Amino acid sequence: MSAGVMHRGALRKAITKSGLQHLAPPPPTPGALCGESERQIRSTVDWSESATYGEHIWFETNVSGDFCYVGEQYCVAKMLQKSVPRKKCAACKIVVHTPCIEQLEKINFRCKPSFRESGSRNVREPTFVRHHWVHRRRQDGKCRHCGKGFQQKFTFHSKEIVAISCSWCKQAYHSKVSCFMLQQIEEPCSLGVHAAVVIPPTWILRARRPQNTLKASKKKKRASFKRKSSKKGPEESRWRPFIIRPTPSPLMKPLLVFVNPKSGGNQGAKIIQSFLWYLNPRQVFDLSQGGPKEALEMYRKVHNLRILACGGDGTVGWILSTLDQLRLKPPPPVAILPLGTGNDLARTLNWGGGYTDEPVSKILSHVEEGNIVQLDRWDLRAEPNPETGPEERDEGATDRLPLDVFNNYFSLGFDAHVTLEFHESREANPEKFNSRFRNKMFYAGTAFSDFLMGSSKDLAKHIRVVCDGTDLTPKIQDLKPQCIVFLNIPRYCAGTMPWGHPGEHHDFEPQRHDDGYLEVIGFTMTSLAALQVGGHGERLTQCREVLLTTAKAIPVQVDGEPCKLAASRIRIALRNQATMVQKAKRRSAAPLHSDQQPVPEQLRIQVSRVSMHDYEALHYDKEQLKEASVPLGTVVVPGDSDLELCRAHIERLQQEADGAAAKSPTCQKLSPKWCFLDATTASRFYRIDRAQEHLNYVTEIAQDEIYILDPELLGASARPDLPTPTSPLPASPCSPTPRSLQGDAVPPPGEALIEAAQRNDFCKLQELHRAGGDLVHRDSRGRTLLHHAVSAGSKEVVRYLLDHAPPEILDAVEENGETCLHQAAALGQRTICHYIVEAGASLMKTDQQGDTPRQRAEKAQDTELAAYLENRQHYQMIQREDQETAV
Repeated sequence: MSAGVMHRGALRKAITKSGLQHLAPPPPTPGALCGESERQIRSTVDWSESATYGEHIWFETNVSGDFCYVGEQYCVAKMLQKSVPRKKCAACKIVVHTPCIEQLEKINFRCKPSFRESGSRNVREPTFVRHHWVHRRRQDGKCRHCGKGFQQKFTFHSKEIVAISCSWCKQAYHSKVSCFMLQQIEEPCSLGVHAAVVIPPTWILRARRPQNTLKASKKKKRASFKRKSSKKGPEESRWRPFIIRPTPSPLMKPLLVFVNPKSGGNQGAKIIQSFLWYLNPRQVFDLSQGGPKEALEMYRKVHNLRILACGGDGTVGWILSTLDQLRLKPPPPVAILPLGTGNDLARTLNWGGGYTDEPVSKILSHVEEGNIVQLDRWDLRAEPNPETGPEERDEGATDRLPLDVFNNYFSLGFDAHVTLEFHESREANPEKFNSRFRNKMFYAGTAFSDFLMGSSKDLAKHIRVVCDGTDLTPKIQDLKPQCIVFLNIPRYCAGTMPWGHPGEHHDFEPQRHDDGYLEVIGFTMTSLAALQVGGHGERLTQCREVLLTTAKAIPVQVDGEPCKLAASRIRIALRNQATMVQKAKRRSAAPLHSDQQPVPEQLRIQVSRVSMHDYEALHYDKEQLKEASVPLGTVVVPGDSDLELCRAHIERLQQEADGAAAKSPTCQKLSPKWCFLDATTASRFYRIDRAQEHLNYVTEIAQDEIYILDPELLGASARPDLPTPTSPLPASPCSPTPRSLQGDAVPPPGEALIEAAQRNDFCKLQELHRAGGDLVHRDSRGRTLLHHAVSAGSKEVVRYLLDHAPPEILDAVEENGETCLHQAAALGQRTICHYIVEAGASLMKTDQQGDTPRQRAEKAQDTELAAYLENRQHYQMIQREDQETAV
């Protein structure tokens, strides 16, 4: 027992110390040098130049008990012996009394760091994220080491530590020697289940201004700041101290979260804390603190970026319009967490009609695994109607629309009048509209009142509608609608389907949100009432362009933003298409997100070279250029290698192949003028100047294969043809000799398929399959074609088999009980593992030794691959439980 107590004492000091230095010991910040009494207690992330490293983000809490994380020695409330308010850090979930926040500096405990310092350290030095260990008095789940649950102390005033957990990856251990070892404190952190969407703090660099520059240009900067502030806004300078330097990876989907705290009855303010806990606080933004523009500009170079818009449809439109302004290429896809009242766009993209209590962890998984789709966006141009006189002008009307683009719908008449009444009432008394239910009740009451007044019954007399050159005015006057809707998506008015359900409109094309067409629908009061019980409006037409003319002031709304528009001419035309994330109906495996986080000790990379002819002809098309490349060999380099070091390995590889090149006429020697190609960070390949090779890491320009440009290599169109059978090809490691050219007998079809898989001969395998070859063929040891393709490391063949072979091939076992996933895990083939897991292979199957694929990866000492397989195994178990519950 005494040993355990001694261990906890040492552990407390070690963990407290480690809470300060997870990336690198930072130099003292300006905030740290100030007196603690002057430090602001922040509830938002500080992006200013004086941001404090490891600063907590505090929120009010009503947690029970008198426990305070600073401990009894430093607890002010304990000394005062009275009850005081408490605050909880959203990012690491420690709880302290409000007066005790200053005492955290005395015990040297900082929050998980959200950025890294530049200081005097080389900014190119490879860094990785370490765990941020925190003591816990209460902990859910089970110990990662022993698998047992955590004993909760039910005593109200208990202060005994039961667990130690990491604020990043959420791993937890019992607070005892047998479960948590001291050496684990400094271990790299995988960032947990959601590592694919977490922006690592190593990507966010605070670049300090040189002191001599600051002093020399002090007056000049003050004058410049005033001029720039007047032109660009006072908030711009907040972002300058921070630089985003990402490490691209095709298996990561870094996420920016934008939360509108006022949406849907102020729900947004409640979920910000959850995102701060699961993610890096510097990827979570409160839209009430300045909007999305500054954040999107700062993260614009992050590869494979995704956005989560937490709010109503208006919030989504705001973000999409900002993306239009910034012209990001490619535009990041936008997912939605619906917090508004209607949420019709969220419903269309399968995100639901409103957020209730779904765990944020599940939401992040859905965002990561969602499908990318397109969404039409429509331009609105309004100008005063020159045919109306001053006597017809309404004093309360405006000449401008609230928005000049819409994603959901544009409408006029009854529905817009009801929305306008709601909008004006909420502006006057915002405190009365703090719940979604109360908002909907107000809508219902206003609609009933407007129905009794009949304010929109003469709508058809005052409008003219021309769609794609066809005048619909006579048809509209016959219908006498009280509301007309120009609809882009199937959903409208909090989930109704005004165009009707699929299959109900045989005279029109199926409704889509990405077809470049609008649906024009008219509503009478009868059809509006029926809309809420499954009815639909009068389907008028589908069109690409609308010219709408109004003869008097009429209430209109653009995606829920209403106004009373003076007599106008309004033109509607397609603007562009936005990239969105649609929630997948069937959850699929997430990509291998831990491929480069942290950086592995070694990288095994295939080197392929490209000719100048092919480069000039195909540099705009990555896939074609990859196909035109010629494999040179494989190099093994340290995980943190720059291109200068990689060059030495490639030239050594070339020296080893010189003898083979002399024997083979088809294998050209690498010329001394070759250079690296960046195949990752841009939409096309581009050359890297040799003088800048030391500034680029291998992981920045390559994924599983690195490409080099050889100006003396013959292009694909100029290469000599393969020798004919009368001129057999000499044996060469650069160009293996097909067995069919050696005069051997033609093997049976099954053996030919196996041979093609073993030799990575994709074309031959495809040819044999098309000729009737059996893709489920096995050899004498029970190995399938997939087993052989995995052993050969052939990603192209693996993908082909997964796409064309029956599903049973995934979990087929050979004589020693190994599936193809066991083999791929043992060989450390991360991309192939991802392919197989994504196809639906079981992660729970065991071989004859009782090992799962994850355990095989652990035995191969590939911790990143093991962590990925463990995460996917966890998700499979959840899916199985959900299916059993449904049954």
